[in-house]
Amino acid sequence: MNTNRDRYITFSNIDCYQNAIEVLDCMFELFNLYPEAKNDFWIRFENQLPNNYKSNYCKEGCLDILYLVCSNVFYISDLFDEYDFEKGIDILQKAELECC
Repeated sequence: MNTNRDRYITFSNIDCYQNAIEVLDCMFELFNLYPEAKNDFWIRFENQLPNNYKSNYCKEGCLDILYLVCSNVFYISDLFDEYDFEKGIDILQKAELECC
């Protein structure tokens, strides 16, 4: 498990990586429910994630999962809104408010 988390030390007592994991979990849950939602953009996005993103926060040569979630928050929000995925909307809002 990658324990190097000091990059976001200003978010004391907030597990920003866990927030990012929950957002990604919601995205994959939505893609399982609505396979047509996974277009070329999301395929490229997914390719930037490590296969085991829950324990390895950064794929070699790529940005970490928190950065990927925060830098794409508007696209992720649109995705959740388009499919009226309340669980994802709520989790994304929490992650954005606390960490992005």
